[in-house]
Amino acid sequence: MPSLLPAADAFRQLVDGSRRGPAAGLARAALATLAAPYAGLVRARNLAYDTGLFAVHAAAVPVLSIGNLTLGGTGKTPLVAWMARCCAMAGRTPAIVSRGYGAARGRTSDEAAELAVLLPGVAHVADRDRVAATATAVAAGAEVVVLDDGFQHRRLARDLDVVAIDATDPFGCGRMFPRGLLREPVAGLGRAHAVVLTRADTVDADRRQAIRRSLAAAAGRAGPTAWAEAVHEPHRLRSAAGLEQPLAAVRGRRVAAFCGIGNPDAFRRTLTGLGANLVDFHVFPDHHAYIPADVADLAARAVRARAEFVVTTLKDLVKLPHETLGGLPLVAVEIALRIVQGEADLERLVRAAIARAESPPSGRGTA
Repeated sequence: MPSLLPAADAFRQLVDGSRRGPAAGLARAALATLAAPYAGLVRARNLAYDTGLFAVHAAAVPVLSIGNLTLGGTGKTPLVAWMARCCAMAGRTPAIVSRGYGAARGRTSDEAAELAVLLPGVAHVADRDRVAATATAVAAGAEVVVLDDGFQHRRLARDLDVVAIDATDPFGCGRMFPRGLLREPVAGLGRAHAVVLTRADTVDADRRQAIRRSLAAAAGRAGPTAWAEAVHEPHRLRSAAGLEQPLAAVRGRRVAAFCGIGNPDAFRRTLTGLGANLVDFHVFPDHHAYIPADVADLAARAVRARAEFVVTTLKDLVKLPHETLGGLPLVAVEIALRIVQGEADLERLVRAAIARAESPPSGRGTA
């Protein structure tokens, strides 16, 4: 689905109503007509799983899913890395399983390449058929599978469903795709065991509590039993060769930045928060596959802007094996996730899910 978005910034501005004018109004009306049948298909599919019409396949090892309700970036990848480390600390060998955007085009998937940097030594199997991918991971020695972006992938049973909700846009503009950013109704949280509110530091305590109450009301009695809040903190700068620099290296410097992620505004805020003088900022569609013309254009933009650094995200850098662009240093901001509330509850759920290795997956997690 993310590949359908022409550009994350432009699409978000259209569906959240910030783009005004007759043309934007007509576009929103057209998208609304498409959203109705999409919502109907989603509800019908969920009903088919709820009633057992569609089969759910159990794995030979515990499956722990990290997912979301919306299109676009919720800061999910660092949470996947946290989950894998948690499993390793519990004494189990983890593997990551994902759909693998890009893998089908003959290259390593975006997720696999980024997680290889964050989790060196942890296997990552990317396949549209995540039941088959899980079997491959188990055959290779995985004792627990962390399913990346798995909340809507109901064909594979799981022992734990954790949903990441972005505090900056928790409800996907309040509408179903393509009129909004919701992949399914918020009531789908009734299947989840836990919610992690990401980028929690971007809103105040009252807003966080309001989000929690709204999500709980939508999920109903069967909703998540655990609530956690996390912040995404810039950790360091990293080059394609793995050379590291302190974040202070871009403070007060002229920076040309670019990204192809689901939430480019979050990246923009990160850079300004680091004190960078942002002289150029270019957004590509999520999961963008860079070609030589893109590299040449980015280099030219940086030079025209008289930048001193070119900065991107780790997700983008792993697809660009360059140390410089236009003769300027190219680095990524490496982000670390820190759970500031509810970490102990989340860890208990992980350990409990792993301990159920010999038991059938829970009904709520697989329904």
